[in-house]
Amino acid sequence: MWLPLCAGATGVGLVLSFLAWRRKGVTSGVRGLAWSLLPIAAYLTGAHLLLWGVVESTVRFVTNLAAGIINPFVWAGVALAGLSAVLFVASGVMRKRGVGKASGRPERSKQPEQPKSAQRPGSGQAPPAPQRPAVPQAGNPPAAAPKGRTDDDDFSDIEAILKRRGIG
Repeated sequence: MWLPLCAGATGVGLVLSFLAWRRKGVTSGVRGLAWSLLPIAAYLTGAHLLLWGVVESTVRFVTNLAAGIINPFVWAGVALAGLSAVLFVASGVMRKRGVGKASGRPERSKQPEQPKSAQRPGSGQAPPAPQRPAVPQAGNPPAAAPKGRTDDDDFSDIEAILKRRGIG
C-alpha cells in the first residue's frame, strides 16, 4: 500500500516541479524537485511509518481532547499547559529586562568594555588589540604560586592580568 502512494506522490511532485521550472524559473523547479523526492525517500528509509505514527497519534490526541470537553481532568490539563506557556513567556521577558537576578553574582555583559583611552575620538569602534602570543615565550616561564596561597589569590592574579591587558 505504501509504495504506490509514495511513488505516486513523487511522480505528481516531479510533474509539478517541471511546470514550476518552466513558469517560475530554475530556482522554483529545483526546490520543487527537492520536495518531490521526499516521499519516495521516506518509503525507502522506512521513515513513512514513523511519520504515519506521528500523524495518527496527533489525530487521536485531538479527537480525545474534543471528546473529553466535559471532563474536568482535560480542562485541568489544558489550564496547566496554558499556565506553563505563560510562565515561559514571562520568564523570557523578565530575563530581557534584568528582573530577578541573583544579587550575589554580577551579570556578565556580552561585549567587554574597552578602556576610554583605547577608543578613538569620533569613532564608535576601538582600535584592534595588538597581536600577542597566547603561549608564554620560552624565556619567560610562568611564575609558580607560593605555598600557602588560596584559590581566591589565584583568581585575583588572573583578574589583574586581564585588567592590565584591557580585558574586562
